[in-house]
Amino acid sequence: MQPASWQLHCLSAPASLRDWLTDQGSLTRRLTGRCSQFSVRVLQQGKSLALPDEAGLFRLSPTELVVERDVLLLCRGRPAVYAHTIFTRESLRRVWQPVGRLGNRSLGTLLFSNPRIRRGKLQYRKLDSRHPLYRRIMQHTGAPLPASLWARRSLFLLDNQPMLVTEVFLPDLP
Repeated sequence: MQPASWQLHCLSAPASLRDWLTDQGSLTRRLTGRCSQFSVRVLQQGKSLALPDEAGLFRLSPTELVVERDVLLLCRGRPAVYAHTIFTRESLRRVWQPVGRLGNRSLGTLLFSNPRIRRGKLQYRKLDSRHPLYRRIMQHTGAPLPASLWARRSLFLLDNQPMLVTEVFLPDLP
């Protein structure tokens, strides 16, 4: 998959999802406002290779490891959003250290409470079974999925150290 497959608009997304996709604020805050029981389930966090459509954003070699964090954002115990985050190992030792200690807390609470963190432009795409994140979602949720899922991603910068956050909106989104 080429990075060009991510778009700067989501005009073909269903109207019911467009507000979720384009909202520049905290997804955590928005979910907690709509969901009486919000929680985060960490699926995995550790060293990994970046996905092919991510490596170019970080100018990584195909064998260079990143730190990856995958979580499900749950609403009343049901998966609403699959969140996938990557950053370099060097930036974990430096500016993104708090991410390594989040545990079952939401990344959004960290990102939107620090005024020094800047968010880049949102990018959008539909993921289907050819994309690795779609396959991970299938593996972790065990639930039947529609043929495609809408996702958004953006870079967050802190002291010029990037972190890429990808959020995939699942059928149980409130």
